[in-house]
Amino acid sequence: MTTTPDPSPQKPFIITRLLDAPRDIVFMCWTDREHIQWWGPKGVTIGHTQLDLRPGGMFHYSMRTADGPVMWGRWITREVVPPERLVFVNSFSDEAGGITRHPMSASWPLEILSTITFEEQDGGKTLLTIEWLPLYPTEEERKTFDAGRDSVQAGWSGSLDGLVEYLATIYTPKSKIQ
Repeated sequence: MTTTPDPSPQKPFIITRLLDAPRDIVFMCWTDREHIQWWGPKGVTIGHTQLDLRPGGMFHYSMRTADGPVMWGRWITREVVPPERLVFVNSFSDEAGGITRHPMSASWPLEILSTITFEEQDGGKTLLTIEWLPLYPTEEERKTFDAGRDSVQAGWSGSLDGLVEYLATIYTPKSKIQ
């Protein structure tokens, strides 16, 4: 099993969403333990959270599905540039915070480099861009990632829908206040 980078980089998965909230509020929803409860695929409830948002720090969390099983995940922070950019390595984990394989796909990449950018837009909106790229994938992991793009799109779309719903509970755009 090789884990050296391919000299021809893999195409990243990218998703964007224009959010009706200022970027400092959107950034807070990604970086403040109190506000990150929206995180995760649709139908998943976030339980335990430990958030140490500094280079080398970890965001460790549990996710419970509607039918009961608990999965664990973690980010290892690489870069934090408030309120512009957040870079971390995302992986599934165990309860102690160690890296584990995806619970439903043994060939899913072990680690994903995640780059989140927050661009201020006219009218107090934020263009959120998420870029995902497997970190040192094997050839099998690379193929699994490429084959799973539709699933990743659906997962991120559900997560971002949750963010939109959460933002509506903490922020009302001035244009909507009469």
